Amino acid sequence: MKSPVVPAVPPRVLLKVPEELSSERLVLLSARAGFGQAVCAAVVESFDQLQPWMPWCQERPTVEGMEAVVRQMQARFILREDLCYYFFRRGEDGRPGRLLGGCGLHRMDWDLRRFEIGYWVRSTAQGQGYVSEMVQLLGRLAFEQLRARRLEIRCDARNARSRAVAERNGFQLEAVLRHGMLSVDAEPADQCLYTRWP
Repeated sequence: MKSPVVPAVPPRVLLKVPEELSSERLVLLSARAGFGQAVCAAVVESFDQLQPWMPWCQERPTVEGMEAVVRQMQARFILREDLCYYFFRRGEDGRPGRLLGGCGLHRMDWDLRRFEIGYWVRSTAQGQGYVSEMVQLLGRLAFEQLRARRLEIRCDARNARSRAVAERNGFQLEAVLRHGMLSVDAEPADQCLYTRWP
């Protein structure tokens, strides 16, 4: 009887990627089972602000549906296919408190070492510098631990808030890609490509 064929494990699966990052005000935790309820509450609170920009936010979520999404993100994190985190307000004891939003390193090219930062923040946490603090944390992860050669932020050219985050954090506008993406209503939209290098 033949032994079962075990698929080859991509080398990236063995890469050490921290599941927790922290800064003065934030704790970032990789996606994990049990986060669905807190994520759902943040998305429901912020639905009207997220819907114009986020393709995944076109219908109001349920706790069960969001828990399933979070668990899929956890699996993709383990496989190093998508490095999704949630960021929390850091308590006085250093532990994570209220969930503020989601973020991560996405659309990675491990051979080139190119990563794209994505993020969203709940409505009541906007305008307080949390997103910039989170972007700096992910930037350090990318450049110092994952040896990134290129770090990107891409956004709809009409999304002034996302563009401001990129510019405040030292990303340079490399290009405006005409009809470079589909908007949430599946229409061609211009996309801003911001980049940073080591």
